[in-house]
Amino acid sequence: MQDGTFHSPGHSDETWMRGDVFAADCPTRQLLDRVADKWSTLILIVLGEGPIRFNGLKRRIDGVSQKMLSQTLKSLERDGLVSRTVVATVPVTVTYAVTPLGRGLMASMQAMIDWAETRMPEVAQAQADYDARSLDAH
Repeated sequence: MQDGTFHSPGHSDETWMRGDVFAADCPTRQLLDRVADKWSTLILIVLGEGPIRFNGLKRRIDGVSQKMLSQTLKSLERDGLVSRTVVATVPVTVTYAVTPLGRGLMASMQAMIDWAETRMPEVAQAQADYDARSLDAH
């Protein structure tokens, strides 16, 4: 087995090796798609503040639709990044929290958000410069 190859999940006698994200068939790409998604990033950062219910997430993340929030939470739960706890109350109480696996990802995500929030003026200037050059070229 070469570095960057994978075996089927669910077989305890098989070992997972580090993936090769540049290979077309590498499952790492699917995970990268998930964690690079803006809704996933925002959900994980909010959950890093503590467990929260669905409507609390919806209120906190401006612009996310109920459908998108639900789909993203299910995907994050499937990937083991988010846990869903149901308490049999009337009505049923469902709380979401970040898992230890998800928490391990959050430092990188927070650094990316910090970079984006502090560098946006520079990016906006670069975009304006590019747009001006593009107009001049035509």
